[in-house]
Amino acid sequence: MASIGEQIIPVTLGARSYDIVLHPGLLSTVGDRLNALTAAPKIAVVTDRHVARYYLEETLRSLRKARYDPIPIILPPGERTKTLGTVAKVLDALARHKFERQSLLLALGGGVIGDVTGFAAAIYQRGIPFVQVPTTLVAQVDSSVGGKTGVDHRLGKNLIGAFYQPRAVLIDPLTLRTLPGREWIAGLAEVIKYGIITDERFFAFLEQEISALLKLEEKPVLHAIKRSCEIKVQVVAADERESDRRRILNYGHTIGHALESLSGYRGLIHGEAVGIGLVQEADLACHMGLCERDIVE
Repeated sequence: MASIGEQIIPVTLGARSYDIVLHPGLLSTVGDRLNALTAAPKIAVVTDRHVARYYLEETLRSLRKARYDPIPIILPPGERTKTLGTVAKVLDALARHKFERQSLLLALGGGVIGDVTGFAAAIYQRGIPFVQVPTTLVAQVDSSVGGKTGVDHRLGKNLIGAFYQPRAVLIDPLTLRTLPGREWIAGLAEVIKYGIITDERFFAFLEQEISALLKLEEKPVLHAIKRSCEIKVQVVAADERESDRRRILNYGHTIGHALESLSGYRGLIHGEAVGIGLVQEADLACHMGLCERDIVE
């Protein structure tokens, strides 16, 4: 993937605008990329144990080289980490290290890490900047973009949170090489969703290139990430706070979230639940007379 050049996708939201930067090998330059975003020396790198094993030291080296003072906050992996108790631990670390309003949080990991870090940033001292550095397919194409942050409640998924936009989304597709196969396949459900809801041509591309995508071939993977981000950006720019158009991004998630909750976040992973939701919600739409059977099939 290193032969592919840098691509930038602007997210246009007025004063809350930012860029999504997609570049293989980006992780080694993350420190220099933050120079335009903050001059404050303290940066909290929030990650989980799995991601830390592969990418934390490289990230810390890059930040130190750029003369930042990084503080690692390492959390347990998995959806069950997405709680108010975890957010409290992050806030405790920020207060203990005397983070100020100009200090920055960096979310290094998947969707759970991004959601927890973003929510902590939204409420610490009434809001401090944060940056998304997503390392999973679901996070790169979906959860890192658009400003939804938050945690789960015992009565449902994502019931507590805030709309709070990052200052940047920095995507290094090379991190996908260490993603477990099950997570990669599950993440493709979010990519396929974009083709179904808005872009027939992209859906046809995915059908044609599914074998190459499953093998993590560089050009199809980069195109899938870029096009998914472009589609989400278009929807978010038109409806940032989900009052109308943005609800289309929830396709597959109504049933998917219910399945995750019913399993106690122990069985199905997010993308698998969404994949089932895509099929079942399409079938339900057919039964309600909203689409033809040939579309479902």
